[in-house]
Amino acid sequence: MSSVIDTLKSSQHTISAMTDTVAAHTEHKENIFVELLHHTQDAPYLEVPFGYINLPHFPPVNLFGIEIDFSITKHVFFLWISAIIVLFIAVAAARKNTKSKIPKGIGNFIEVFVVFIRDEIVMPNMGKEGVRYMPYFLTTFFFILIMNLTGLVPYGSTSTSNVSVTAALALIAFVMIQASAIRQQGFGHYLAHLTGGVHWILWPIMIPIEILGLFTKPFALCIRLFANMTGGHIVIVSLIGLIFIFKTIWVAPIPIAFAVGIYILELFVAFLQAYIFTMLTSLFMGLGMQVSTDKENSH
Repeated sequence: MSSVIDTLKSSQHTISAMTDTVAAHTEHKENIFVELLHHTQDAPYLEVPFGYINLPHFPPVNLFGIEIDFSITKHVFFLWISAIIVLFIAVAAARKNTKSKIPKGIGNFIEVFVVFIRDEIVMPNMGKEGVRYMPYFLTTFFFILIMNLTGLVPYGSTSTSNVSVTAALALIAFVMIQASAIRQQGFGHYLAHLTGGVHWILWPIMIPIEILGLFTKPFALCIRLFANMTGGHIVIVSLIGLIFIFKTIWVAPIPIAFAVGIYILELFVAFLQAYIFTMLTSLFMGLGMQVSTDKENSH
């Protein structure tokens, strides 16, 4: 009887040890999936092949009762890297084209984008008046494009998947839209267009709608870019996560094949979203500028 009890106790310990092992194994798999999901989010460190590199952390600063954290994060780091790359490419292309009247190499490559943005985006939406804003459009296009592409590099990160970054880009677009409209129309006509041209009795209804419309355009730019650049990464992580959910390597080829397909699609989306942000900004700027042109033609 005693030996039976000892055997049962031994079996219970064995089962308990196996349960702990399985639980630890399952928890490890879930941690890997959570770690993959965290890769798409902002963090105070950089991911490198040999581990992590912590970025400088600064204590929050209180400005007018608002606590602001100026610590450098992963998205801020890659935003700076993108700005340096854009600066380097622009200077290299300008020097190349200055030395030779016939564009070659990187000068010729960048000129393709410059001509496309001028002839296919700016001119159709803003006319010849929009050419003066080409430096802004070119900077916006290449800056967003490089930020989108850095997330496709191993251990890289997409700064445009951070809503703070897209909000800053939308804020700049908002300033450019209003500034171009005021410059073209004059401040008086700019204020007058907020009435919508309706009878003054309807102004209490029309003016709030027009003012709301001023902010919905950049808000749409902000959310559109943020959602599209975040969505692709989430889809890839979800596909790879299927391997951990089914807990077998035999299903791996299917989600990996789809993940590679989404990755290639992300490369296209990186160019597409840079194009859409630039195109919509020029369209909104053109709408404000054309109000003045329409009034001049009506006279």
